[in-house]
Amino acid sequence: MNASGLSYDFAGPGQILFGWGRRREIGLHARAIGRRAWIICGSNTVARQGALAEIRESLHDEMIESFELARLSHEPEVADVDLTTEQLTEQGIGEGDFLVAVGGGAAIDLAKAIAALATNRQSRTVRDYLEGVGRGLRLENDPLPVVAVPTTAGAGAEATRNAVISSYDPPFKKSLRDHRLLPRLALVDPELTATMPARITAASGMDAITQLIESYISRKAQPIPQALAMQGLLLAAASIVEAVRQPTSRIARERMAHAALLSGMALANSGLGLAHGVAPALGTHCRVPHGVACAMMLPAAIRVNRVERQRELAYLARRLFAADQTHSDAVAIDRLIAWVESLSREIGIPARLAEVGVLPEQIPAIVGDSRGSSMSGNPVEVSDEQLAEVLYAIL
Repeated sequence: MNASGLSYDFAGPGQILFGWGRRREIGLHARAIGRRAWIICGSNTVARQGALAEIRESLHDEMIESFELARLSHEPEVADVDLTTEQLTEQGIGEGDFLVAVGGGAAIDLAKAIAALATNRQSRTVRDYLEGVGRGLRLENDPLPVVAVPTTAGAGAEATRNAVISSYDPPFKKSLRDHRLLPRLALVDPELTATMPARITAASGMDAITQLIESYISRKAQPIPQALAMQGLLLAAASIVEAVRQPTSRIARERMAHAALLSGMALANSGLGLAHGVAPALGTHCRVPHGVACAMMLPAAIRVNRVERQRELAYLARRLFAADQTHSDAVAIDRLIAWVESLSREIGIPARLAEVGVLPEQIPAIVGDSRGSSMSGNPVEVSDEQLAEVLYAIL
C-alpha cells in the first residue's frame, strides 16, 4: 500500500450474479449484453448433466441465439486460441456477438483470448499479444464481451483482467492482459461445482487459497482486495476439506465458490507472488497442474516473505486461529505454514516436487521461466540463486 497516503484503483466484473441454481437466469441478464452467444465449454460433464442445455435454453427464452464454438479439456494453448478464433471470425462476427465461457479457468481464459483476437487482427496468433513473447502487440479495439460461468472454484478467472495461455514448444505460460478483458457478467452458480472430482476440488481450492494469501501480502496490496482476501481465506479454510470429502455439500461448495470469486478480484487488483511466479514454469516444463503447483510452493513462499511481511502474515494466522492469540508473530507464522502443509497432505496434495515428476536438472530452466508478472508482486526480491535453493529444498 502507498506509504505516503491512501491511493488505489479497483476493478471488477461489470456485474456479478452469485447463487445456487442461478445459471438458469443467464438469458435474462445476457440480453443487455448481446443477441448472439458463442459458447466455450470446458467440461463434457457439464454438457452430459444438462447444465449446458439449461444455459442455452435460458438464452433462447430471451431471443438470444447460441452456438457452441469449442470444448476444452486442458489449459488453453496458443494453437487453441488461434484455431478457434479463426473458426469464429469465419462465421462473420458482428454487433451483438459475445462469448459465454462455461467451465474452469481454462475455458474462461480461452474465451477471453478469443474475444480479444476476434476484434484485433493485427496478427493471426495470440502469441504476438502475450506478455514477454512475440511482438508485444496491444489491443487496439474493444474485445467482444465475455460472460463467465465458472464450474470450478479456484482460479477466479471470472473476475480477472487477463487470459493465461500456454505453449510447450517452446515452453511458456504467459498472459494476454487488458482491463477490457474483465467479464461483462460473472455468473457464479456453486451448484455447477458439485460434480468436480476430489482431486480437482483440492487443487483448485488450493489455487484460491494461494491467491488469497499472496494477494494479501503482495507488494501491490491494496485495502479493498485485502478485505476481500481475508473474507475469502476464512471461507476457504473452513470449507475446503468438506468440499473434497463431501462433494455434494451445498454450504462447502458455496463457500469455496465465493472464496474463488474473491480471490480473482483480489489478484486482479493486488497481484500475486512467488508461488504463482513459479507455478507456470512447473506447468510448462513438468506438466504439473496449476493448483497443485501453487499449493506445493505456498509454504516456501510464506517462508521467503515472512520477515518482510511479518505483520500481515501474523494477522492472517491470528484470524484463522482465533482461539489462540497469545503467541508471538514468529510462532503465529510458523503455525500458518504448518497449517498449509497439513491441509495439503489432508486433501492429497504432494509435498515434494519429485513426487510430481520434477527432475533436478530441470530446476535451472524452471528458475529462468519464473520471472513473469506474478513474481513482480512478491514482497522481496528473490535472485535466481535463491529461487534455485528454494526449489532444491522441496525437491
